[in-house]
Amino acid sequence: MAGAGHGHPLHLAGTSPVHRLPAEVKIVAAFLGVVCVVLTPREAFPVFGGYLVLLAAIWVVAGIPPGWMVRRSVIEAPFVVLAVLLPLTGGGPHVEWLGLQLSEPGLLGAWNIIVKGTLGVLTSLTLAATTSLRDLLLGLQRLHAPALVVTIVTLMLRYVDVIAAEGRRMRLARISRGHDPRFLWQAGATARGVGSLFVRSYERGERVHLAMLSRGWTGAMPRLSETPTTRRDWVAGLAPVAVALGLAVTGWVTA
Repeated sequence: MAGAGHGHPLHLAGTSPVHRLPAEVKIVAAFLGVVCVVLTPREAFPVFGGYLVLLAAIWVVAGIPPGWMVRRSVIEAPFVVLAVLLPLTGGGPHVEWLGLQLSEPGLLGAWNIIVKGTLGVLTSLTLAATTSLRDLLLGLQRLHAPALVVTIVTLMLRYVDVIAAEGRRMRLARISRGHDPRFLWQAGATARGVGSLFVRSYERGERVHLAMLSRGWTGAMPRLSETPTTRRDWVAGLAPVAVALGLAVTGWVTA
């Protein structure tokens, strides 16, 4: 979190108009944009190209290099592998390609998964790249997300680096005592280490909770900002959604 001195590898700091938009506007815009993508018929091939052009235009305005975005989109690789199997295992009718009998429904299903998954990932990455973690929490607050959810996410983001660092220290201590995680028979030691880390994290959480109660904790995070969101912000932020909605309607009309 920015306020706690934490950064995030998915956030690309900047001062572009997209970065300056309130977080709640960008959260709603990203959600509605993904809904438009999901509702688009899979046979509307040109429409998906339009979505990509729309995202590319946002990247240009936000100053996000396409290469930066592509490198971080590899997170969807497991889903791509799953989709590749569909043409080989789907039912008929079939088409022949390079000596392989590929299922037409399987090809369409694979295309549907890959294109919609990729656009969803790119939309999420765009949101993360232009919005700091603190602002995301502020946006959730302003969208009236459950207070318990905001609290859990805040504490998770605050202490995930602490717990990860403790896990690294425990691993280094095991290795210095002859533990080598490459050997299968040492899996028990790794499992005990994970259990010990869980117990330590639970105990740390208890101490943090008691400290919060002693300082007047009421069960909800304080408001991070009282600056109101203007109508101009909503109009600017939802303008790409209007374009995406038009593309979705076009997909249904031409499908």
